[in-house]
Amino acid sequence: MSGVRLSLDGRVALITGGSRGIGAECVRLFRVAGAKVAFNYRTAQSRAEALVAECGGSENCIAFEQDLSLAEDGRALVERAVARFGRLDCLVVNHGIWPPEDAPIASMPDAQWRQTLGVNLDSVFGLVQAAVGQMEKQPKTSPAAGHIVLVSSTAGQRGEAFHTDYAVTKGALISLTKSLSSELASEGIYVNCVAPGWVATEMSAPAMNDPVLSRKILGTIPLGRIATPREIAGPILFLCTSLAGFMSGEIVNVNGGAVLVG
Repeated sequence: MSGVRLSLDGRVALITGGSRGIGAECVRLFRVAGAKVAFNYRTAQSRAEALVAECGGSENCIAFEQDLSLAEDGRALVERAVARFGRLDCLVVNHGIWPPEDAPIASMPDAQWRQTLGVNLDSVFGLVQAAVGQMEKQPKTSPAAGHIVLVSSTAGQRGEAFHTDYAVTKGALISLTKSLSSELASEGIYVNCVAPGWVATEMSAPAMNDPVLSRKILGTIPLGRIATPREIAGPILFLCTSLAGFMSGEIVNVNGGAVLVG
């Protein structure tokens, strides 16, 4: 008896922030599952080009240099992906920024607040708006008209002191997931969310390289370690397959047991 395959044959996926970390693992897994994949990068051109080559070349995988700070940036990226592959079946909103320095709310600069909201929320609005418009008008290749997965964080569920800007945006993605699901499920567009805890990425490296802070972080995780990027990419892939065909509006917690919310 053969194993169960998570198949995305014939589908097209757009993965934001795909040149490294969780995004790069999503690119790899979605290609293994049979999807054609577009992803964006901001500065890591050589890394993006290497990932495209690893995933079989530009016929099936393409990287776009595209900043995501504004709604129009998100719309532009969707347009570029559709122009390249002709359709869009899966949108994975993985990009985001986490300013690493503590910023008390009493002294947080306006510029930091606006930048975090611009990257983590405004661009998401543009991405989702354009993706939904495309999914609604294109012919279906499966029972679903499309899949959208937003990547939130435990910070959006329990808050994060001195990182209010980040926590606010990640909490908003959880609310956006529920709102979009209520609006779009009847059209066959499935919207779900993955909320990771600490993951071994470049963004978390400064904290995990601090002996005192890393001990504190690990002490809050029942599994006693942080996640690998693939352990987050796996659930994201699952949510875009037929095996998740009765899931919409869900917040999937992938945090090693650190935050237990329903």
